[in-house]
Amino acid sequence: MPKVTKVLSDVAVRNLGKGLHSVGGVQGLKLQVTSSNARSWILRAKINGKTRDIGLGSYPTISLKAARELAQSYWEQIKAGLDPLHEKQKRKDEAEAARASRKTFEECATNYIAQVVEKEAGRKSIQQWTNTIQTYALPKMGHLPVSDINKAHIIQVLEPIWDTKTETASRLRGRLERILDYAKARGYRSGDNPATYNGNLEHVLAKVKSKGQIHHPALPYSQIQAFVSSLNNVGGIASKALLFAILTATRSGEVRGAQWSEIDLKQKTWTIPANRMKAGKEHVVPLSNEAINVVKALAGDQGLVFPSIRGKELSDAALAKVIKDMHAREISIGNAGWIDPDSDNRVATPHGFRSTFRVWAADNVNLPSEIIEHALAHKLKDRVEAAYQRKSALPKRVRLMQQWADYCFKSRGSNVTKIA
Repeated sequence: MPKVTKVLSDVAVRNLGKGLHSVGGVQGLKLQVTSSNARSWILRAKINGKTRDIGLGSYPTISLKAARELAQSYWEQIKAGLDPLHEKQKRKDEAEAARASRKTFEECATNYIAQVVEKEAGRKSIQQWTNTIQTYALPKMGHLPVSDINKAHIIQVLEPIWDTKTETASRLRGRLERILDYAKARGYRSGDNPATYNGNLEHVLAKVKSKGQIHHPALPYSQIQAFVSSLNNVGGIASKALLFAILTATRSGEVRGAQWSEIDLKQKTWTIPANRMKAGKEHVVPLSNEAINVVKALAGDQGLVFPSIRGKELSDAALAKVIKDMHAREISIGNAGWIDPDSDNRVATPHGFRSTFRVWAADNVNLPSEIIEHALAHKLKDRVEAAYQRKSALPKRVRLMQQWADYCFKSRGSNVTKIA
């Protein structure tokens, strides 16, 4: 045990010069004085056979009396078989956990938008995130600790706009879910996410269908990598056609009717003639490296790119069957399968991947919405703007389609030649 030295007064302690000085009163209590006259308390003690220096704080912030009391409490812990440093860290961790649990929803939402959304999405999407959270969520639960947010709070936010502003409410729900997932990952909350729809909010907030609108079930883009990885192991020409449709974000009929004469491997483009386009206008599709690999793996140079066994054009049902068979295999091994959670859990359709692409692009790509709409061959409202886009948008769409392909194959690289 450290030797007890002469007990110094507060005046004597104030007058100590540079060095490490024992101040007495408690074994091992010392005052360290640096050349810059900075002063701090140290308790030198032997713990588990090793000599340790334990910092007790600075002087005079920690007075001589307080330092002796703190040092004595540490000796009591040591005598009880405890390590004061471990106990100090434990208290610090507990205090940090307590502070974390009091993080408000507003703080978490702000941090998530700044740390995640701003790195993934374009300016328009960031503004939409900010506006919906500020308008609908913060007034009702922004002040609440994120650890306390439950289903009742989520319903209170969504229910007033669920029937009248369906699309806004649906997007808001997804954003709330992502923010709460972020909070859980950060250790600010625990337990199930109260903003999930399937098996949770679906029992309270019924799915509202727009009158006269045909909604093609689509996969959330968060599942596209897993889907493409699974699709890559499916044999048959229909699976190749489906993959090509996903990578080009085109309609099933445009892919099924694709001719080799339309494909320019050197320029990496696919020019669909006006008579095969819904809008009645020629459409040039930039081909990503992955899309090029799909067609290069095919044995053909004339006629249909994706012919059926009989040499005819594939049916839309053939592509849909690929998805249904993949879905059935997932279900057979206990997985959720390839369903659209926002469409009564219906199995995704070939056309639905255009919606998957559109939502992904809106959330993750910093490009004007007109570029994305043009990539989907949608009509632009203003004729002058439409003409401008046709002439100038191609370089941007080249980058867009490669980004999409990179995202689709992110989980395993970008080689698609494994498709049988």
